[in-house]
Order: sequence, then structure tokens, then C-alpha cells
Amino acid sequence: MITTPLARRTGRRLLVLAVFGVLLLASSLLYGVSSPSAAATPSAAPAGGAALADPSGYTGNATHFDGLGSPYGGCGVPQADLESRNFVALNVWNTPGHYAGQPTPRPIPAGDADSMGLFDNGHNCGRWVRVTIGDYCTGTNDGAAGQAFCRNGNWTSDKYNGATLDMLVADSCGDTNAWCRDDPYHLDLATQSLNSFQLGGRPVADMYPDRWNNRHVSWSFIPAPGYSGDISIGFVQNAATWWPTIDVTHLPNGIHGVEFYDGSAWVSAGMVSDLGQQYTIGPNSSGGSSYTIRVRDADGKLVQGGRTYSFAIPRSCASGCNQPYTSVSYTTSDGGGGSLDAPTNLAVTATTAGSVSLSWSASSGATGYDVHRDGQLVGNTTGTSFTDSGLSASTSYTYTVNAHDSSGNTSAASNSVSATTQSSTGGGGGGTDSGCTATTKLVNSWPGGFTAEVTLTNTGTSTSKGWQVGWTWPGSQKVTTAWSTKLTQSGSSVAASNVDYNSTVPPSGRTTFGFNATGDSSGLPGNPVCTLN
Repeated sequence: MITTPLARRTGRRLLVLAVFGVLLLASSLLYGVSSPSAAATPSAAPAGGAALADPSGYTGNATHFDGLGSPYGGCGVPQADLESRNFVALNVWNTPGHYAGQPTPRPIPAGDADSMGLFDNGHNCGRWVRVTIGDYCTGTNDGAAGQAFCRNGNWTSDKYNGATLDMLVADSCGDTNAWCRDDPYHLDLATQSLNSFQLGGRPVADMYPDRWNNRHVSWSFIPAPGYSGDISIGFVQNAATWWPTIDVTHLPNGIHGVEFYDGSAWVSAGMVSDLGQQYTIGPNSSGGSSYTIRVRDADGKLVQGGRTYSFAIPRSCASGCNQPYTSVSYTTSDGGGGSLDAPTNLAVTATTAGSVSLSWSASSGATGYDVHRDGQLVGNTTGTSFTDSGLSASTSYTYTVNAHDSSGNTSAASNSVSATTQSSTGGGGGGTDSGCTATTKLVNSWPGGFTAEVTLTNTGTSTSKGWQVGWTWPGSQKVTTAWSTKLTQSGSSVAASNVDYNSTVPPSGRTTFGFNATGDSSGLPGNPVCTLN
């Protein structure tokens, strides 16, 4: 029995467009998450019958769809501006046996990481996969919820087995069927690509539709095949100086982050929802319309060795870009090529349950330093020390530091160091009490800024002599004023401590402080890390 895919795209398109529409009313929506390795050991196949991964990558069922949504696909790029017509969608969720419309919010919160599919909150967007045709199903393979794949039939090989095609990750699959929920290695392929698979140097031509039936495919992530040139940059629809949001395409190895230079330091840009190639950046100077960015690939490495890209928003976008994609030209400056020495002697100087302190030796000619935790930019400083706050207790982190100069050029990375935060009871002689919690409350917000309060509660058995609260912003938020606290911000890391009149908090007692900040209030952490003296 030959089956066709379910009508699977409408729901996701409406979701993406709704999310995008809401985001246009805000300054940005910031979020970052680390990507699972493509070589990670796969889990066992669910009862629904998904195939296990082979040693070279993944194996799963493959469906097909006609095209991306309008104006943007799941990765945030219009179909007309993709560098290939051969594209695929990856699963948003991995929830075997559960087919609810949205089992978690998008982007998937860190607490629901076990439900995350290989779309990885957009972090696998812009990557390439090499897809190889596998067995044909002689039965029913319709992706029915709770049903086995290839029912009442068998998987058999035929003349199309072994045909290959390199394809671009450009979309997300979040539909309520067994393909998208039970099969973690499912691929959704562009319909127009099916007969373009190559076998013996020639297109298969006639595999679809009569010999398709949602076959098995094997696939793995690869660098962009035959890559030449450089990245492409374009402003998205409604982008303007008050919402400078760009798409980054034509990537050598995917995209895991964009950083912009604000005139003094590199700042992590916020991804728009989980549209993995769409980022909201900032200008080189306050209120300006010129921008300098650099890009990190799927391995956390700076694209083109740290090359920076400088450009301006087009005049046609003065009141907001009218088109889904407005291409811009740019100038480049190569970084990391040896003009700056890498920082040396990076070392861990202290840890608490929620922070790691670092120091290093200065680099000649450097005007500042960028600190990376587990491959992601977490802060900047002009000095040679840094405290990364807002971390989880009893957790290991790895750090490197790069130097940069006044032109935005960057050095190679320093040596790496690892540190494990203390337990929540404050072991290691840190002098902290075990009992406190901190929660945040959004008091007011407006385009480009917000007011928030933080309440600390003493859950211990003795009165505190002082306290600290810390967190790390997910994007470019900056505290401008604060009250009832001594508050400092270094890069994206914030450290708040008591003032004289609120240092003592009795058991079950509370104290509150507040602040104003620029940026998107969605980055406000719900439960910052706190410690008591």
C-alpha cells in the first residue's frame, strides 16, 4: 500500500507566524541553549518502531513537504533566500507516545531538555546533512499516533537504496504524529528534492511518488559541501533601528550564535524565538544604525577565524523593512589571525554554589576580553579577572578567554580551565548558609526596557549577616539603575549584594531590591542564585 504524508504543515506555519508577529511588538526575544553533538550516542528506538542510528549518523523514517511557510520557515529564513532548494526539517520535540499540540513552550525550556528533538531550539539551523536512501516499506507507513511504522508489511531494499543528496536544515517539524514525536531521527524532506537523489552519478528521477512510501533514510551532519565565498546577511521584515534583526545565511558549518560589537565589548545577540538563523543585534554606538558582528558555528568556533562583518541598515528600512529579507553588503576585518596574543595563564580563583571566578595574564594591545563558558559568550571585561554568576550548584563548567582590541579584532582562545561549583550547602569553606531562595517579579516593561524586583527569602535557621544574588542575562540586557542593593554588571553577568540596612535577614524573613534595565524583559530569570553570609 502506497501512502502519502499527512497534511502536516499548516499548524506549524500558523505557530511560527504568530510567534513572529508577537516578537515584532517587542525589542527581541532572547534565548540560548547548547547543541547536542551530532555524534552523540542515540537512545533506543521507541516502541513505535523508529529505526536505530547507524554508526555514521542517524537512521529514521523520512516524510516530505512542499515548502517553507511564508514569510519564514522554522529557521527564520524565506525560502527564496535559501542557498539550496534541497532542504529538510528536524523534529522540534522528542516525546514518544505523547502527541499533544505543544508538549512544552517554544523555545523548549532548559528544564524540559529531555523533550527536545534534533531541531535543538533552532541551533541546528543552517547546517547541512548528507542523506542516504534506505529501505522501502511494503505496508502502511502513515505516522499514525501510537502505531508502528510500516504496519502490515516489511522493510525491503530496492534499486534506490544508497542514493544520496546533500540537504540544508531550514525548517522545524512540530506536528502531532508519530513521525515527529516517536521517531527522534525522522527527517522531513522537500518534496521537490526526492527525485534529485543521486545514484551512480545520475538522479533517480522516478523514485517519487510510486516507490517512496516514507522510506528509511540514514543521515549525518556535514560541513557545507563545496563551500566558497562568505556568509550572507539581510534584515528581516519590520527591522529598523529600534529592532535591528537580521538573518544570517550561507554558513560554512551552521550557526550557534551571533555577537555584536557595541563600541567597547562583544555582546551576545538574542535569537528570535527558536528561529535559529534570526538574531536581534545592537549598534556600534547608542542610537546608531551601523553594526559589527561575528558569528559562531555549530562547533562554537568563530566563522572565518573570527572575521568581523560591518554594515548599516539600508535607507529603505528607515521606517521598517518592507520585504521579508533585505540583503545588505558589508566590509570585513579578519580577527584571531595573530595580531593579538591569546590571554595566558587562565585560572580559577574561587567558586561558590552559584559562581566561578577567573583570572588571566594580559594580552599586549588588548582593550578587553571575552569570556566563554562551554563555548558560549557569557561576559566581557576590560580587566584580567571575571566572575561568572547565576550558575547551578554542583555543576562543572569549562572556560576560555579571548582578547579583543578597539577595532573589534579578536585573538585566539586562551587555555581552557574547568571548575565545579560548590553544593547548595556552601561546602568548601565559602562561609555561606544553606538556606535562601530568590525570585523575580516584572514590575513594568516598555519597548527597549523594563523594571523588575528581586525578593530574597531566608529559608535557613539563623539570621544572615549579608547576602548575594547573581544571574547571567541570556542576551544584551543591561542594568541601568538599582535600589536597595549594591549591584554590578560585567558583560552579561550580574552580581547584587546587600546594603547596610538590609544585610540582616531573619529566618523566614525577606528583603527586596529592584532595578531598571534595557533590553527584553523575557530574559529575566525566574530564580536567580542566592547565598547568605
